[in-house]
Amino acid sequence: MRLKIILTLSVVCGLILAWNLHTMFMKVPDEANQGAIFRIFYFHFPAAITSFAGFYLGMFAGVGYLITKNLKLDSIAASINEVSLAFATIALVTGSIWGRVIWGIWWTWDARITSYFVCWLLYVGYLMMRRAIDDPTTRARLCAVLSIFAAIDIVIVWKSIEWWRTQHPGPVLEIRGGGGMAAGMEAPLWWNFLAMLLLFTVLILIRMRQESMRREIDSLRRYAHAF
Repeated sequence: MRLKIILTLSVVCGLILAWNLHTMFMKVPDEANQGAIFRIFYFHFPAAITSFAGFYLGMFAGVGYLITKNLKLDSIAASINEVSLAFATIALVTGSIWGRVIWGIWWTWDARITSYFVCWLLYVGYLMMRRAIDDPTTRARLCAVLSIFAAIDIVIVWKSIEWWRTQHPGPVLEIRGGGGMAAGMEAPLWWNFLAMLLLFTVLILIRMRQESMRREIDSLRRYAHAF
């Protein structure tokens, strides 16, 4: 059943991406001020929002583990946070490419970029902690606490362009009370967002299966140590 869901979501995701790429490059015009490079926003924004949502889902799963002590919730949190980190990496890389063309530099210690990079480092530390601690209960508890702490930084990332006026531009979309996009340019963004969410779901389902196998191996290891 899970394999069928993964295959179905993968096919739908691929079709949406293929259709949307054609729309973005063949039908959507260049942005008035930024030109063709603005199209990278169609990947940068959905990847960033997907990573934010994923990190919070991972945090809730971690809190669930702290309450119930169910290691399955820890496996779910680990799967979600790992996939979310991959999307955060996409957001940072595409943002850097975008900045190189618009600002003339690959990186600047802007408030949003720096806070997002700190968030990225926290979740890299999360994954490193999971590799470093062998005891599953200790690993699950410490990782859950770290994910709660890291989730606070997401709020800072989100609000940074309102709290500090640095290099990063203000809000682009109306959902944040800022500007808007020209007619015909906004729809592909949300289609790409849908495709990202589908890809996000597929990767989490795959990682959850792997984490389930790891949990079984940990159980067998503990059983063997008992003898």
